[in-house]
Amino acid sequence: MTTPPPRPGSILDETLEEIREILGGDLDSITVERVVIGIIFSGVKLSDGSGGLCFTPIKEIPEAVCCPSSARAMPYPGRFTGRRAAEFLRDLPHAPPLKKAVGIAILNALSESCWKRRPDYIRETGRDILDTVPLPGDGYVVVVGALVPIIRRLKARGKPFGILELDPRTLKPDELRYAVPQDEADAEVSRADMLVITGTTLINNTLEPLLGLARPGASIVLVGPTASMLPDAFFRRGVTMLGGDIVTNPDALLDTIAEGGSGYHFFGRSAEKATIRRLETP
Repeated sequence: MTTPPPRPGSILDETLEEIREILGGDLDSITVERVVIGIIFSGVKLSDGSGGLCFTPIKEIPEAVCCPSSARAMPYPGRFTGRRAAEFLRDLPHAPPLKKAVGIAILNALSESCWKRRPDYIRETGRDILDTVPLPGDGYVVVVGALVPIIRRLKARGKPFGILELDPRTLKPDELRYAVPQDEADAEVSRADMLVITGTTLINNTLEPLLGLARPGASIVLVGPTASMLPDAFFRRGVTMLGGDIVTNPDALLDTIAEGGSGYHFFGRSAEKATIRRLETP
């Protein structure tokens, strides 16, 4: 029997269902208090005080070149405040890029609300997973995205590795030799002993296909503010570690990203990094 291909967006759908189960009827009363769509990150603050982040997919909005065409890409400008959070989660996997980014930020904020009610997993805070995750001694590693800290460590390790990155301009000249051609991407992912994947793959619906290609037993690390939601749907698909973010001061965070700020500007101030590991079954 042939296994059906992974359905893009299914992680978002499953996570939303888990949030509905945990929050119950309270979900319908949670509204959006504030939204900021920054040039690097988008963020939200909800009426229950929780905050969430998502990468802003500027490069996926080809129409964002002038006012008339950009207007079609921007969701609800001036009309976010007071709307029910659940409204932005309808058919989230198929939403246009900016609306999806706001929806994922809301999903991450709601996940934080769920953590407070049902802390089923232990989160380690204060360290960047990309600086601390163990690398396989001689194993082959594939990095999906221009994840600077892990690429730096892999270069220092001196072993072959691969980088999957759609925009080579984000790589340094000495990193281009590790770039994997698109027509070889599937084979490289399938043979990797370790995958380190950016959470932005949730935005372009490529995460599930990537996880479907991973070989059994491979170590899979998913990182980034975009992947700061409940971990269950990821773990069911073989992810072994998640590196997300906890928003500790939503208003200060939104002020920072409204001014073009990135993680360098808000980590340790209004947000902190968190690592969630897959629990071993006894």
